[in-house]
Amino acid sequence: MLDVCLLGTAGMMPLPYRWLTSLMLRYNGSSMLIDCGEGTQIAIKEAGLSFKPIDVLCVTHFHADHISGLPGLLLTMGNAERTEPFTIIGPKGLTRVVNALRTIAPELPFEIRCIELEGADECLEVNGYHIHAFRVKHNVVCYGYSVEIKRAGKFSVERAKEQNVPMKLWSLLQKGETIENDGNTYTPEMVLGPARKGLKVTYCTDSRPLNAIVDAAKGSDLFICEGMYAEKEKLVKAKQYKHMTFYEAAEMARQAQVAELWLTHFSPSLVHAEDYMPEVRKIFSNAYLGKDGKSVELIFQEG
Repeated sequence: MLDVCLLGTAGMMPLPYRWLTSLMLRYNGSSMLIDCGEGTQIAIKEAGLSFKPIDVLCVTHFHADHISGLPGLLLTMGNAERTEPFTIIGPKGLTRVVNALRTIAPELPFEIRCIELEGADECLEVNGYHIHAFRVKHNVVCYGYSVEIKRAGKFSVERAKEQNVPMKLWSLLQKGETIENDGNTYTPEMVLGPARKGLKVTYCTDSRPLNAIVDAAKGSDLFICEGMYAEKEKLVKAKQYKHMTFYEAAEMARQAQVAELWLTHFSPSLVHAEDYMPEVRKIFSNAYLGKDGKSVELIFQEG
């Protein structure tokens, strides 16, 4: 199971009841954030979530509405008696930016590990999260992220017995370990069936539409994508400032064949955003407006 909570949905500036951009994922006792805009701490408290399990932060880019909540978050995590290392992933220059922000959060009881992205596509694994970072098209270097929880094949007692695999090794092999025992090598493939469908969430803000985003989001259980503008006459403005409209995000969701789309990061000037959703759903029927605190539990399929 993967818990997903949209913490903040505002773009550019926080509003009453709408904090700036942030998403939390929770899996197997570990939490992961994507972006940490102003108000993220309040949003975490409002959602009834905890600070201490946050092990990973993925930063899309270095505009203030996506990272300005970081110093306060670090201090709060320190006050929660965290001692485990904290990993931050983001564009090249991340270490410099984090160190600058830490001027007001200089003493922390845990190590910060910065991973800087340089390529157009990079894949990492942290705490069971398989992370695909892909570069998007904004007016500064910016990345989207697909996060997958992969699922191994089903354990086969019959195959284990057929190959005389000692029972004491079964649980270790099921966890993906390769084991040497009494001169024999035992691999997970000996006792596991084909890999089963896992869970996938793709998150993208601050970009024009790209094939790279469609490719990265392909088959996602949930696609969370910015829709800065809903008014169709603002397409010119979207192109100028390297953002998307609701309709462009919906078209990418359709092309990527995702299960569900949540729109986020919409302009503070946009009022009655829900009024535009019927038109959006003509393009992609399973589209929803993101709201602070909107959450879902994604469940592995049976089998």
